[in-house]
Parts: sequence; structure tokens; C-alpha cells
Amino acid sequence: MEANIFRVGNSKGVILPAKLMKLIGLKEKVSIDVKDNKIIISPAEKKVREGWEEIIKEEIEDNGQPTKLIPDVFSDEDLEEWQW
Repeated sequence: MEANIFRVGNSKGVILPAKLMKLIGLKEKVSIDVKDNKIIISPAEKKVREGWEEIIKEEIEDNGQPTKLIPDVFSDEDLEEWQW
């Protein structure tokens, strides 16, 4: 596939077809790297705890307080092995 390079202010840009973006999962943010003299564009990785604030706010509105995102004890956890 070939694409034209356009002037965008003092920079240059390439328009990515929507089908191509959907195919590889590109959304609003991308990660851009250079390797072996090639530009690599990939979906941006989510930040740690991204979206947690919104989830907690919604739970406070719905329940009056947030529920725990991670339980204190997992259902398959064997506490008898631990020495206290």
C-alpha cells in the first residue's frame, strides 16, 4: 500500500485508511518507533490503572461506595500453607 505525505503545519503526516486502522486495532493514540530504518506504528499500550478512576466514580454513584477491584482473598487461595 502506498500513501501520500502531506504537510501538517511545520510537520508532515500520512492518512491511514479506516480499514487498516480497524484491522490492527488503532484508536486515538498510537506508539511510533523506528527500527531498521522503518517507522513502526502500533496501538498505544494502556497505562497502568487506566480507567480505574471512572469505574470507582461510577460505583460510588451507584452503590454509595466503591467495591474492591481486587478481593482480599482469592477463591482458590489456600491460606493454610501460610505461616503467621
